[in-house]
Amino acid sequence: MANHIVKLHVFKRFERLWHWSQMVLIFTLIFTGFRVHGMHEWIHFDTAVMLHTWAALILLLIWAFATFWLFTTGEWRHYMPTAKNFIQVARYYALGIFHGEHHPYIKTYRRKHNPLQALTYLLVKIVIFPAIWISGIAYLLISFGFKDLISGLGIDCTACIATVHTFAAIAIVMFVIAHVYLLTTGHSFIDHIKPMVTGYDDVELSDEELAYLRADEPNRIAEKIN
Repeated sequence: MANHIVKLHVFKRFERLWHWSQMVLIFTLIFTGFRVHGMHEWIHFDTAVMLHTWAALILLLIWAFATFWLFTTGEWRHYMPTAKNFIQVARYYALGIFHGEHHPYIKTYRRKHNPLQALTYLLVKIVIFPAIWISGIAYLLISFGFKDLISGLGIDCTACIATVHTFAAIAIVMFVIAHVYLLTTGHSFIDHIKPMVTGYDDVELSDEELAYLRADEPNRIAEKIN
């Protein structure tokens, strides 16, 4: 059975819109969050709080739509981690990347994220995001005078809520730094971000998958490489 590397439409329009909107909003949250914590004074404190709140609410709405989209389209399967090639990919990021080695993973029709990416994205989505949203909403309700409601839910420590929110935010900042750093490795920066602009990326297909796409979804194929 031969495998073919094909330029395939991988990232849907909504997925790309979700990605770039999320990027803008997260950077807005980081910038305003630093201001709220007194790490800079580039904008007024009240403006930072307002922008932080609105950016958070818009991002929460986008994530709600994204979660619905992932489960209704079956795209959630791409985010499930697997042990296959995990060691090779982990070794590449730990050592091989510094020796100019080629990435050991090529996107496939059923899995567009490598095992380490899938595990990282899953942890971010089920651990870090819930932590920052639950703590953020609780903190917002307290600021609006609903402290009794929060206490009734068994959460009665404002300082604890703020601490959880801050640590989750730090984790997101670390994730963003690592994500941006990896865009500078291997291929050129443009090559890394181009798929999330055009939607097309190199994907490994079997004979059966290529035949299926040619017959049923020919518009997804941009060009056959080999």
